[in-house]
Amino acid sequence: MPAVVRDRVHEEGFAWVDAAGRRTSEMPATLFGGEGIVAEYEILRGDLAHILVEATRGDVEYRFGDRITALTDGDDGVRVAFRSGHTARYDLVVGADGIHSGVRALAFGPEARFIRRLGAYTAYFTMPAQPDLDPHWFLMHGIPGGRCAGIRPEDGRTAKAMLSFRARPGTADPRDVDGQQRLLAEVFAGAGWRVPLMLDAMRDAPDFYFDVVGQVHMPRWTAGRVALLGDAGYCASPLSGLGTSMSLVGAYLLAGELARAGGDHPAAFAAYERLMRPYVKQCQQLPPGGVRGMLPDSRWAIALRDLSTRMMTRRPLAGLMAKQAAKADAITLPAYA
Repeated sequence: MPAVVRDRVHEEGFAWVDAAGRRTSEMPATLFGGEGIVAEYEILRGDLAHILVEATRGDVEYRFGDRITALTDGDDGVRVAFRSGHTARYDLVVGADGIHSGVRALAFGPEARFIRRLGAYTAYFTMPAQPDLDPHWFLMHGIPGGRCAGIRPEDGRTAKAMLSFRARPGTADPRDVDGQQRLLAEVFAGAGWRVPLMLDAMRDAPDFYFDVVGQVHMPRWTAGRVALLGDAGYCASPLSGLGTSMSLVGAYLLAGELARAGGDHPAAFAAYERLMRPYVKQCQQLPPGGVRGMLPDSRWAIALRDLSTRMMTRRPLAGLMAKQAAKADAITLPAYA
């Protein structure tokens, strides 16, 4: 926890801005006890990954730049083949490899069975810092046509850029980076605020990410000696703001139940499913308005969204938002020895 506190993004909240950069509504991080849309502890994915690796490096063998290509589940373990040609047998395999999990595809079937698309796409990447923007606020700009651009300040030298849009009928689903960037350039052509700067930075970004906005729903997260964890098993979509919490809670429960079961992995897997299911069900409930609320179609709808954001900080809507935010505390974690 001290490392998380040290490396967290010092974000005071998020605000919607118009094309001139004027704030139209905002939501401070102090709302809802620091557990709102912007929480007390906001940390970038890469920084959290680094903390976890450093905390476990002495106990874990890491193989970077490889992936699993085949699984053979048996009574005495799982035989695993890697793209590099390496093979090994393991007691258990835990797929924690995201919404497009390769482990899930090998052990449970094609992803089309499990991914529920929510009708939007999002891109995220690093861009140069914008010194004239508030360095402590995540600023977002709504654009008619179901589009949104956001800039999250980082360290004074760089910022994180976000471009999200509602899918149109027949929207292509490009898998190549060039195709994804062309699609974004077409969708956001003519948009104001900082969007032209963002599109320019996108082409040179070293960490460009683009994906469908969706959820993962599965009847079971375990089969034989294989289990799924985090987005691989129960992605709630970026709209929930709870992906990291779900992943860490799930990891804690899975590890704790495996230790408690003393080698009886079927019992541990059953307990993991039983404890985690109600929490996941709550976390996968989308905030009011869902994708349409985040990405309105018209200027009138954007103005209404701004009004609702202002109202969320006041009664009675503040109570509904507090209930939504309280999902972070919607599970009691067992104390494992």
